[in-house]
Amino acid sequence: MVIMNEFLEYLQYEKNYSPYTVISYQTDLLQFIEFLHETPETFTPAQVTPQQIQQWIMLLMSEKKSARTLSRKISTLKSFWHFLLSRDYVEKNPVSNIILPKKSKPLPAFFKKEEMRAALDETFLTDDFETLRNHLMLELFYFTGTRRSELISLRDSDIDFFNRQLSVIGKRNKERIIPLNKKLCDDIRHYIDVRNKSIENKSQWLFVRKNGDKLYPKLVYNMVHQTMSTYSSQSKRSPHVIRHSFATHLLNEGADINAVKELLGHSSLAATQVYTHTSFEELYKIYKQSHPRGK
Repeated sequence: MVIMNEFLEYLQYEKNYSPYTVISYQTDLLQFIEFLHETPETFTPAQVTPQQIQQWIMLLMSEKKSARTLSRKISTLKSFWHFLLSRDYVEKNPVSNIILPKKSKPLPAFFKKEEMRAALDETFLTDDFETLRNHLMLELFYFTGTRRSELISLRDSDIDFFNRQLSVIGKRNKERIIPLNKKLCDDIRHYIDVRNKSIENKSQWLFVRKNGDKLYPKLVYNMVHQTMSTYSSQSKRSPHVIRHSFATHLLNEGADINAVKELLGHSSLAATQVYTHTSFEELYKIYKQSHPRGK
């Protein structure tokens, strides 16, 4: 008990850990001690073996503890025995070869195809500048997969109407070319025409505010969040979720992953592969619903 208290004081006063973190360490240690059928008074760290720690981990796994929880508990034991070694309370570290489990990364959130279709198919019988601007931004996010910062930085000169393509400057100033369809080109032309008639202060930016200034990130986020709240129950409703939707829907329709990588402007294929997991989840869901033996 004395050693454990000394360890907890070390965390609080020397490592400056918060009281909540110290309590978490204490809880983890007490759970491990209980697993050993010991008490804090009878617990002898020097007698603990790697096998006992592995058995505890197996028990936690059988209880369906998450990888995050397992990692925290193993980290607690690693810190504890590191402390004991530094104070010469023990000669061996039974946790040294215990590997932290990989934490599963959450799959990227995305809108369903019908949700995006409903948002984009709504027609506006108006030449109101802000209404057209917001709808076009939504179209470009979904049809091109651009990042919010990339869309805000678009200039009129980045659009090649003759070849129907868009030039985007992404991370590390890397340029990529994204194809546009005829309807999108027509929508951009119409928006530019309305913008030029509505805005007195001309600028180089494609998307501007009513005063002619460049858009700012929060304005774009709020527009997407508010618009998509009408069409989706998805808790996350941001420009980046539309980018996820762009990639996911392409892959679900059989697009080549290398082509999607180039469209997204990813520097490595690993960044794009996360969307294949999303696609597999969708395929598995369809399989379970449709296949006679799927259930």
